[in-house]
Formats: sequence, structure tokens, C-alpha cells
Amino acid sequence: MTRFAERCGLHTPAREEASQRTTRLIDAAGLELVRIAWCDLHGVTRGKTLVASAVRRALDEGIGMVSTLMLKDTSDRTAYKVFERGGTASLPGFGFANNLLLLPDPESFRQLPWTPGTGWLRAQPWFQDGTPVPLDTRRVLQQALDRLAQAGLGMHCGLEVEFHVYRITDDSAELDPEQAAWPGLPPALELVHPGYNLLAENWYDRAEEPLRIVQRTAQALGLPLLSLEIELGPSQVEAVFDVTDALTAADNMVLFRNGVRQALRRAGYHATFMCRPPFPNIMSSGWHLHQSLVETASGRNAFRREAPAAGSTPVDANHTLSDLGAHYLAGLLAHARSMAVFCTPTVNGFGRFRPNALAPQSVLWGRDNRGAMLRVVGECGDAGTRIENRVGEPTANPYLYMASQIHAGLDGIGRKLQPPPATDAPYGEADARLPTSLGEALEALRSDAVLREGFGPSFIDYFVTVKTSELQRHEAAEDKTDFMRREYFSRF
Repeated sequence: MTRFAERCGLHTPAREEASQRTTRLIDAAGLELVRIAWCDLHGVTRGKTLVASAVRRALDEGIGMVSTLMLKDTSDRTAYKVFERGGTASLPGFGFANNLLLLPDPESFRQLPWTPGTGWLRAQPWFQDGTPVPLDTRRVLQQALDRLAQAGLGMHCGLEVEFHVYRITDDSAELDPEQAAWPGLPPALELVHPGYNLLAENWYDRAEEPLRIVQRTAQALGLPLLSLEIELGPSQVEAVFDVTDALTAADNMVLFRNGVRQALRRAGYHATFMCRPPFPNIMSSGWHLHQSLVETASGRNAFRREAPAAGSTPVDANHTLSDLGAHYLAGLLAHARSMAVFCTPTVNGFGRFRPNALAPQSVLWGRDNRGAMLRVVGECGDAGTRIENRVGEPTANPYLYMASQIHAGLDGIGRKLQPPPATDAPYGEADARLPTSLGEALEALRSDAVLREGFGPSFIDYFVTVKTSELQRHEAAEDKTDFMRREYFSRF
């Protein structure tokens, strides 16, 4: 009988060698447990923990996973009626809480630094017949990158991630069985720094203990951490990561978010990547995605221009960006409203789009302008020339965030779209505003034929169905702040 990895078309000599190497590493380190983790629609890792002796079989045969895990909204409620006739008719291969198989990637092995004797492997879901599950968000990005590759291009990304860290003072309410709910309460907290003193060394010193945990966790996981910084808001910090290829950057974002939350919690801290924590005096957190395309053959930055285009001025995109880069920029602008929900996928995140808040409000680009939605960074001849998207919130699923950029940018390249002049008034009048609510963002996505084709109609319908479940529960909630506290703050 063939191994499941063979039926999936993945069993190669290289994968077999990687599986053997991972097994040896597990044995040599004396690990007792290995977590098999998969990233869900909301960017949260789920999976199963195996005893070390069971890992080799899992690498060959996969492990079972209930299919409803892919149909959950942010509260963990199943958004489809899986036990009703026709309840999953739009999702071939799903129904009645059937089984999928998680197949680990042996190249992804890590030893977790915050818990003893435990390893970690990233996995992706497959149907039992050996065909890939198209709703898997990592596969969605892989397919988008395949489109780029067909054009002789790759994608590089750098990450700037803002988040909040609090010290836990009392977790009795969170763990009290009499107060258990769906979702439950977060613990009681206090700040790790008072805020409103941007990049203050004194505030960094006060927050150094949890930031040291962030640093050591990220580095032990092999993540390309560059800096840790004090942001403006109370208890708000930022982590900056070096440039990698897009798929690695997305994998790193998933590993970082889920890893630091666990490591900090063990040390008595609560980290949240929720955009706007449920307190009266906070600053919103963003996730700024720096992106450029590279020529696959040469490795050259495809956005780089050696000299300004003839007749251009600094407000013109092709004064700094290559023609391809300008077309890509125009594609991001053309699909800004419809891709916003992949960059900012929660009800909470849309509260960030307000004037003069170092967050975008309108569909505009600017040259090194932190108020604009898209910030062009670099000069002629600069190998680091790039576009920074400032729409994202740190809870965004990175695979979907990056895939949305690719599909929008490729449309701009394909149609040779031209961007308007750069803005010098990012909070002034504009032809188009970003969506101001999750409902508005979902409606914009529904009407975008290009993104619908790029992601695939079935994926868009699935995504909208799950996010609509979240939206409807928020609309029905009598206490909107309590909804945010339980839905996002305690879990993200």
C-alpha cells in the first residue's frame, strides 16, 4: 500500500531525507512531544500533539483533523450547517464533520523554546483521496505565488508588526468555571509601560522583561527579528523583521504571533494582536507590509528604477518606481476597497481608519508619507525600493493579506494601469475612502470580479460566509465592548 504522502504527490527523495533528518533531531534532543500545527482562516494555529515515536508515521500518513475546523468563525462557532442536508453543498469534500488529513512538512521542524521537550511541525490539510484542500489559506498564497512565477516574478516582504503586551494581575475570572462562556473573559491586567512617549528609552527599560521574552522566542524559532520598539500607545510595542520571500514571511508571521503569545503567557503576560484593545485610552495597532517583486532569473528588484522617467516629477510614480512597479501600485489602488477585508478582517480593525492617526483613511499613495494607504519607499538606484501597505491590522491572516496584494498588483500589471499623482494631503478630500466597517468591506469584496477570479469564486463565497457569521453576532450583541473583549482580546 502506498503512503499517503505518495498519494498527495509529495513523497520525493528530498522529502524522505528531510523526514529522516527530522526524526533524528527529535531523537537526539530527547523530545517527548511534537505539536503538529496548522494555520486556520483567522491566522490561529491549531493541531494535535503527538508523542515523539508517532511523528515518523504522521510524516508519511498524516493525522486526522475534523473538517469543521476550517468552517469556524472567530468565536469557534461553525458557520455552516454541517449536519443538515445540503448544508455544505457549496464545499465539495466537506460534510457531517468528516475527516481531513494534516500532512506535516518535515522541513518546518522547530524545537519550542518556551516549553521543555517539545518540537513543532507545520502542516497543511488534504482530502483523504490525496487531493489538496483549496480552502487552506497557505495553499491560497502558494497559488498566488505560482501566478507570479508564471510571469517570471517572485515576491519579497518585510514585516512591521505592532501589538500590545500587558502584565496579568489576576486570571481568576478567566479560569473560574462559574464564569466560563463562549468566548470567555480575558484575565485582569496592568500596563507594562504608560505610553504616549514614542520610542522612549525609559519606557523600553520598563518593558524590557517581556520584550526580552519576545526577542528570545523569536530568535530561538529562527525568525529574522531586527528590532523591538516602544510604540505610542500604553503597553504598545512593535517588532520589525528583515525581508524574506513572501511565503517565508507569512509563515514567520504565523509562528511569531502564536509563539510569543504562548511564551509571554507562561511568564505572566498577556500579548494581544487585536487592533484596538477594549480600553478607553489606547492607540490602534497596525501591520505594515513592505513588498517588492523580484525577477526570478536575476534576483533583481523589479520595482527598482535607475533614473526618473523622462518628464516625470516627484509626484509621479515612475519618478522612482519602474514601469512594472507603477502598474503594480495602480493595481493595489484599484482594488484597495475590496482587498481591505483581507488586510483588516475583524469588526474591531476598522476603528483604526481615522484622520491623523498614522493610519490610512483614503485610497491614496504617497512618497514616504505615513498617512497614505500606500507608501513608496526608496530612490532611483535603490535596491530596497518597495511599496508599504499600511492598511493591515496585526490579526490578519498573512497568507490572505499577501495573496490579495498579488492578485491586485498583477491586475495592474496586466492592464498597465497608471496611478494618480502622489498625495500631499492623505486626510483631505479623496475620490475613494477605505471601508469603515466589516460589512462594507465584505460587500466591496463581493463585487470585485478580479479578486473573485484570483482567489476563486468558491473561496470568496466561503470567506464571506464565515466572516458574515462573525458580523451578524456582533450586530446582535447588546454590549459591543464586551463582544470585542471576549471575541478578540482574549483570543487574538
